[in-house]
Amino acid sequence: MKPIIGIITSTELDERTFYTAKDNTSAISNAGGIPVLLPYYQHRDDLYQMATLLDGLYATGGYDIDPTLFGEEPHPNLGSVIPARDAFEIQLIRIMMDMDKPILGVCRGCQTLNIAAGGDMYQDIYSQLAGELLQHQQNAPKEHGSHYVDVRKNSLLYRITGETKLRVNSRHHQANRNVVNPLQISGKASDGVIEAIESKEHNFILGLQWHPESMIESGDIASKAIFKAFLESCRK
Repeated sequence: MKPIIGIITSTELDERTFYTAKDNTSAISNAGGIPVLLPYYQHRDDLYQMATLLDGLYATGGYDIDPTLFGEEPHPNLGSVIPARDAFEIQLIRIMMDMDKPILGVCRGCQTLNIAAGGDMYQDIYSQLAGELLQHQQNAPKEHGSHYVDVRKNSLLYRITGETKLRVNSRHHQANRNVVNPLQISGKASDGVIEAIESKEHNFILGLQWHPESMIESGDIASKAIFKAFLESCRK
């Protein structure tokens, strides 16, 4: 039996449709899983039943996150926010963490992982971080690796990829700030922006600030290895 992987969907401000990029479903399918798109539920019993049926959770990219969830008011450069997604995603992540089921988060999903654990984030790195930053909203095709990430040795990410430096794509203006237990930092860009986090206590919880799903078709070995490791963990 192939593992069932819940994919957190995106929506627009009118919340009339739920959708995800084909890169997301293809990455799960090609790694050996069955992707299932998740609409937003708020009732806790529904969320528990959903989590029980899933073998793993894939938290995808999307719009910005409501800063009141980590005790702040909106910064002038905050983008669109979908409160229904925020509430659903963070609750489901917490339940999956309690069940010790595998979670892979990319871009926004990397941030919601940290917020679900009690951490916080920069609403806009370009105006809230001191110093000159890299181009984190790349002017290049989505599959192009535009900058590097230094990977902490002996981390889950290092064990998966076997690399201490990864070339990654970049499409974000927000990033994690204070990463709290049970999470820890496992990768940073050269400008200090946090690019990867993971759990010290769970079987498989990994958050990546970039989009490995978009780099698979270009033949990126590390991206394929990340999804393969995620699905192998879900099979267990």
